[in-house]
Amino acid sequence: MGKLSGIRVIDLSQFLPGPMLTVMMADQGAEVIKIEPPAGDPARAMAPFENGQSVWFRNLNRGKTSEVLDLKSEAGRARLTELIRTADVFVEGFRPGVMQRLGFDFAAASAINPGIVYCSVSAFGQDGPMAHHPAHDLAVQALSGFLSVNDGPDGTPVVPGVPSADMAAGLTGLSAVLMALIGRQRTGRGDYIDIAMFDSLLPWCAHIAGSAIAGGEAPRSATQRSLGGAGFYQVYATRDGRHVVLGGRELKFVKVLLTALGREDLIPLGEAEAGPAQAPLIAFLRETFLTRTRDEWVEWFEDKDVAFSPVLDFAEGLASEHIAHRGLLVEAGHTHHIAPPIRFASEPEWQATDAPELGA
Repeated sequence: MGKLSGIRVIDLSQFLPGPMLTVMMADQGAEVIKIEPPAGDPARAMAPFENGQSVWFRNLNRGKTSEVLDLKSEAGRARLTELIRTADVFVEGFRPGVMQRLGFDFAAASAINPGIVYCSVSAFGQDGPMAHHPAHDLAVQALSGFLSVNDGPDGTPVVPGVPSADMAAGLTGLSAVLMALIGRQRTGRGDYIDIAMFDSLLPWCAHIAGSAIAGGEAPRSATQRSLGGAGFYQVYATRDGRHVVLGGRELKFVKVLLTALGREDLIPLGEAEAGPAQAPLIAFLRETFLTRTRDEWVEWFEDKDVAFSPVLDFAEGLASEHIAHRGLLVEAGHTHHIAPPIRFASEPEWQATDAPELGA
């Protein structure tokens, strides 16, 4: 019995944001019915595969059931109407206007079931000048300003390693759905939630884009403490062509490391303005880190209280002792799952379940 046992979710979303929202509900005991077109969620075909299923699809759709419906057919519409009547939550990820054309927008759904919590997930929201613009994560990051500071030393933006807009929408959508369910306990009525990837990602810039938020200049990575302009929040190459990071700018870390390296004279630069003022410190640290291999630096830092980490690839990271101790990678039935980060002390240990086959 999870915290969401007894909650029924109808999920018409595909790919990433919506399925991430609903898999977190399924992990906590909600009954999630995934409605798929005859061809299925395209994520089913995304390599790599493990034990016959896409690893991506399994990790975002485990614990759900699948039902194939043609919503352009009378039978498909009748079945969805039946499901809405008994549902608590309805999630869809189509472009704005699609659900209205199909006859299942919020007005129609709430007429069938006044208590339903209806969540639409899209790139830019249901209205506004960008509402119908096609976009996945990369375009949203580009238009919101985030990609401009996801750049290399030469200032050229690069493709982000994390689909932050997708993930932000999934997390924001989950929060909103749970808030609406709590509110329904008081009013007995559901609500409509318009979740935009763009809107969900934007608050994540408050710590780096303060000047632009206040009407001033846009941030530039080379002069930002958290984006590459500070010596103690920086990536450094090592002798073997690998990398390490210093990930804490507090003065205590600066003092410990520079004292250990015999360069106490550079300690004041650790508190200097990011950018050119810290250039001598960054240059020294770059030269220093090139004198040992990545793993030699890991050993050297063992007894030093400094926010330091080696840069691991995913295979190294997933094989780490920390992940094993926390139980974050679970093997079940010859398949692997990233365990839910949400855990409750009163609940039994989470058990991985399969994702459904199409229509199962």
